Amino acid sequence: MTVPTSHDLEASGAPAKTAAPTAPPATPPARGGRWIDHWDPEDPTFWRDGGRAVANRNLWISVLAEFLGFAVWATWSIVVPQLGNAGFVLTVDQQFWLIAVPSLVGATLRIPYTFAVPLFGGRNWTIISALLLLAPTGALAWAVQRPDTPFGVLLVIAMLAGVGGGNFASSMANISFFFPEKEKGRALGLNAAGGNLGTAAVQFAVPLVIVSGAGIALERAGLMFIPFIVLAAFLAWRYMDNLTSARADYRSFAAATGNRHTWIISFLYIGTFGSFIGYAGVFPTLLKGQFPEVTLSIAFLGALVGSLARPLGGILADKIGGARVTTTAFLVMSVGAVGAIQALGSHSFPLFLASFLLLFVATGVGNGATYRMIPAVFQAGVARDEDRARARKSAAGCIGIAGAIGAFGGFLIPRGFALSTTHAGSLVPALWVFIGVYLVMALTTWAVYQRRGSAMAASSI
Repeated sequence: MTVPTSHDLEASGAPAKTAAPTAPPATPPARGGRWIDHWDPEDPTFWRDGGRAVANRNLWISVLAEFLGFAVWATWSIVVPQLGNAGFVLTVDQQFWLIAVPSLVGATLRIPYTFAVPLFGGRNWTIISALLLLAPTGALAWAVQRPDTPFGVLLVIAMLAGVGGGNFASSMANISFFFPEKEKGRALGLNAAGGNLGTAAVQFAVPLVIVSGAGIALERAGLMFIPFIVLAAFLAWRYMDNLTSARADYRSFAAATGNRHTWIISFLYIGTFGSFIGYAGVFPTLLKGQFPEVTLSIAFLGALVGSLARPLGGILADKIGGARVTTTAFLVMSVGAVGAIQALGSHSFPLFLASFLLLFVATGVGNGATYRMIPAVFQAGVARDEDRARARKSAAGCIGIAGAIGAFGGFLIPRGFALSTTHAGSLVPALWVFIGVYLVMALTTWAVYQRRGSAMAASSI
């Protein structure tokens, strides 16, 4: 293989003013699309002379694609409460299944989506993953016009929406390759926040878009995405890049699986990110069932405040420690759930809304703080340079594993509410279970990462 020239770099969109690598990375077998053969963001000259511009260009298109992925992932959360108005007759348990299965599929897809970026190229996979969103949106538009559609068919179509949840993993993996270590936090934070906002956006837009005279045109909930999906795929095709140096690091995943902190943090992430996705999914249905007199147009507020709170969690974690912020977030989530129980008992909508908004803020802050804990945990007590490099790889593997496992919370919370409603006729037992879990998670965070005398306490995680 020949070392790439300045002309090669300019043609691919990368900066030309950089020294050629002494050992250029191997070229993938299939090289369709725009490939950059040398990428060195840690080199200040390379970064200053064009690397930053290329990375930011890829970042903003990735944010758009991930935004749409989250929006499609969450579409059934706002469609399900409207199905009755469209002529569908579903049990409460069936409604919660339709809300839960996109999260189950999305969580399952996150690991393979992570490895798709090195296999196909970040640009190429962004195009593919964006176009895959046409399947769940088109199928939804078809099904909601047919009230006689069997529940099993609806369930399969809802499962298709899970492909949007996989987009988070591939988008985060791709962007991590573009930025230097000192700027990855900001870039990944923007990428994650942009994706999370897709949940709020779809819950805000669907009630407005489906209005049609005296009735509803629920098929618009799927059709409205099509032009934006096509636009995202076009922008990725036209302006994004593949990096030859982006390689699947199976060893980092293997190393992470052998570290107990990977599983502890994954458990905590079910409580933070999983709660965000779970509550965002069920909130419109809870409003419809408990307070039918309230318009669903306010349902987006929960996902909105949770998304906006995520960067705040990272900022607070930088200042006072991720473990301390995560512990506090779980305690606040418990308080929010207790408030929701009180609101259900008194049928107080203001208290119910305030309690759930507090829950959403705490999940968002917990998301950012728990994510911020990962590199700190794996670097704790590491002194040698070679050990630091190994710790960074393990942390990267942990991020992928925790992101996938945490998303299963988006399945567990709707199913918890379904079981509680079916067997007790109330949401209250599920909320008490969630409170107990949050207290266990707070205690776990404190005991492992804060307790005086623990192995991690001295590192101020």
